[in-house]
Amino acid sequence: MNFRNYISLVKFEHTVFALPFACIGFFLGYYENTELQFDWLLLLKMLLCMVFARNAAMSFNRYVDREIDKKNARTAKREIPSKIISPKAALIFTVVNCILFSATTFFINSFAFYLSPLAIFVILVYSYTKRFTSMCHFILGAALAIAPTGAYIAVCGNIGMMPVLISATVLLWTAGFDIIYALQDEEFDKSQSLKSMPAALGRKKAMMLSSFLHLTVIILLVIIHYYSHFGILYISGAIIFSAMLIYQHLIIKPNDLRRINAAFFTTNGIASIVFGIFFIFEMLL
Repeated sequence: MNFRNYISLVKFEHTVFALPFACIGFFLGYYENTELQFDWLLLLKMLLCMVFARNAAMSFNRYVDREIDKKNARTAKREIPSKIISPKAALIFTVVNCILFSATTFFINSFAFYLSPLAIFVILVYSYTKRFTSMCHFILGAALAIAPTGAYIAVCGNIGMMPVLISATVLLWTAGFDIIYALQDEEFDKSQSLKSMPAALGRKKAMMLSSFLHLTVIILLVIIHYYSHFGILYISGAIIFSAMLIYQHLIIKPNDLRRINAAFFTTNGIASIVFGIFFIFEMLL
């Protein structure tokens, strides 16, 4: 039961958002450096870094937001407010995962290890940002955007243009769907003086901003295609991913948020997995 409680605490199923892009960055490293021999152990280390980083970020977010979550009817049943997991236990879990993350990067390469404190800072500082800036959605996007570039660094020990473009795509995609998700807490955020785009702009303008961000994502997918000259598999994956972005904006209306969970998790989860599969097979074949 304790293990299942911690899995629930960190919303392990939401790993689906970043994991396909981390795998894209990993295989991209080999695609651009054909002289490198594929290393299954390195793949395992990269995946462990993903898990440890997400565990740290989510458990710390729940720890920092425990009093806010207690006041919000939507979040009051989370593990810490409902006393399933104590704040101290969540904080210890965060520290342990941060240590495991840095330790794993040490066994990857020196560049990854030197950058690990910066990565930890970004994924942890997000939890405080909604207290002072409506740009918090973009900080969350930056936290997830670490995944593809970090995975590329694990393989190559340096940073290239393509992983940066992919990370920019992840940042804007994440910020866009997080704005949609934040629509359901608009009134609560205002009542608690919390910052978010829906609270700052109102529901309609926040949705327009989310649409603009996802339009920019589609443009970035086109730029990646022309920069890389990827073929039909990449194009097919990009089209499906773009269609799923458009779909989530069609099913959410300013006065009707009933399908917000379908837009947030199901649509984006499917889009991420499908795009990752097509992109990776494009590189392999």
